[in-house]
Amino acid sequence: MQISRKFAVSAAMAMLMFAAGGAGAQEGGKLKIGTEGAYPPFNSLTADGKLIGFDIDIANALCAQMKVECEFVTQDWDGIIPALQGGKFDALVASMTITDERKQQVDFTNKYYTTPLALVALKDSTLASPEPDALKGKAVGAQASTTQSIYAEDKYAKAGADVKLYPTQDEAMADLTNGRLDAVVSDKFVLVDWLKTTGQDCCKLVGDLKGTESLTGIAVRKGDPLREKLNAAIDAIVKDGTYAKINAKYFDFDIYGDD
Repeated sequence: MQISRKFAVSAAMAMLMFAAGGAGAQEGGKLKIGTEGAYPPFNSLTADGKLIGFDIDIANALCAQMKVECEFVTQDWDGIIPALQGGKFDALVASMTITDERKQQVDFTNKYYTTPLALVALKDSTLASPEPDALKGKAVGAQASTTQSIYAEDKYAKAGADVKLYPTQDEAMADLTNGRLDAVVSDKFVLVDWLKTTGQDCCKLVGDLKGTESLTGIAVRKGDPLREKLNAAIDAIVKDGTYAKINAKYFDFDIYGDD
């Protein structure tokens, strides 16, 4: 969710991986969908290895609209764009924020949801504001290579916070729960879901970070006509009410946002 998850992938590496890559989009009536599997409630793995979450339901709805079969592939976040470029899968449905930096590496569909960043802290914390000046001298966590990590490093660290980055969102939340962090910055919808379940006894939402609203899209390889097919499918599931049903399964408010 995850303003940018940041990657530095050289053109030479991308070309090499593509040459060694896998099958093309929709081969055999299948669409290979890449996702992280570690970002609830959008994408996560059950104890028996089943992928669940908003992203997964949206991907399945899009595949049904396009009359293809979804085949899901999990991939660690840090390598997710190179894996797409290398042909490991055809599209990323992984709560990826659309940014100018990423647009240099992949093409994005239109949005399929809109999200701001927010800050969560321990319940007994005296933090009353999520703004950078309030975090001076505090330990702030975020998932690495994400929009929230960029915000934390650009804003919180410069304001005097000790910013700590983690491979996954779950690791950051665990350190907050155990008192090793004062706060965690993340996508608001992820934090709201976490506070309803795991974090309801320990933590509180401090507030939204103004001006951080961003669009989340599906990434495909540069120049892939699959982008327009996915755009048409997104429009269709929004229009016919399928999107609203999926939204209501996970959230009691609209996450699509205004057009």
